[in-house]
Amino acid sequence: MPPPEVLVAPATVRNVPVYREWIGTLEGSENAEIRARVTGYLLSRDYKEGALAKKGELLFKIDSRPFEAALAETKSQLAQVEAIQRASQAEYERSQYLFKRRVISEKEYINKMQLNVSNLAKVGALKASIEQARLNVEFCTITSPVSGIVGISKAQIGDLVGLANATALTSISTVDPIKVVFPVSEGEYLAVSQRVQKSLEEPFDRRPESIELILADGKSFPHRGRLLAVDRQVKASTGTIQVTALLPNPGGVLRPGFFARARILARVLENAVVVPQRAVSEIQGTYQVAIVGKDGKAEIRPVQVGPRVGTDWVIAKGLNAGKTVVVEGIQKVKTGALVTTKPWLPPVAERTGGQVEEY
Repeated sequence: MPPPEVLVAPATVRNVPVYREWIGTLEGSENAEIRARVTGYLLSRDYKEGALAKKGELLFKIDSRPFEAALAETKSQLAQVEAIQRASQAEYERSQYLFKRRVISEKEYINKMQLNVSNLAKVGALKASIEQARLNVEFCTITSPVSGIVGISKAQIGDLVGLANATALTSISTVDPIKVVFPVSEGEYLAVSQRVQKSLEEPFDRRPESIELILADGKSFPHRGRLLAVDRQVKASTGTIQVTALLPNPGGVLRPGFFARARILARVLENAVVVPQRAVSEIQGTYQVAIVGKDGKAEIRPVQVGPRVGTDWVIAKGLNAGKTVVVEGIQKVKTGALVTTKPWLPPVAERTGGQVEEY
């Protein structure tokens, strides 16, 4: 039988970045639920659903006529009570003058004084009622508390809104910058706790842009994020602690609720020996590669592996750079047997950076 044919590639040496990745969820940097603060009928929706709204921009209008009528009534009551209070004030001052000259009794003087104090309290109460009525009128105009993307309205024109336990009219989220939240295990956090604490001590705009976002389509988001905060405690149910980061999101491409991988450069392995992952086989917890010598004979050699990086695998021990390893056909190889070699080429997706080009 002729020697078996195998595909081979050289073991290369290069500096290999080692990353840590976590599955994160995107949230708005500021989020608000828009609720009616008074009970009334919805007159209009004055924003475009799913569009950007600025802070203070009009979102909804509630029929304000009942509240305007209540405000006018309270103002008239205040005018009436103020007139009564002015009369009682005059009576109190007159009684005070007479009491000093022993013309009236102490009891009559105290009654005049207390009546005036009571009228003053009524004036204060009505002024507070006017302020509340004025606020109710203002609450009929619902504006955006922050700048951001406004969601789809959950209320229709003519609905009675503002009842107890009523649902929110809509929600708004600031998406530039956007927040990514990802859980980190206790062990991983302790391994980098000093770096994290040092970063948090810096002002936010001076913190390194070290967090890369890998989206669901496998592409890296062009803008990197800065560490924002670490939660105060570990969740007992998962054994993880929540870490948040902020990153620019011009144009609002990313939206709250997206899932993404948060990737951080952990370290760089200098002059690491790297082979394709397909060249490494695992047998009962041990790893081995097949090497082809200059004489065309194969050798099965045990190795110690390091981290996987993309489609490659770092070989920590057992293999030197420049050796020719079998990438495909290792099952045909035996130590000391001759093989026929052909160069191995990675698939198109690997040669183009992990994405198949579309034409």
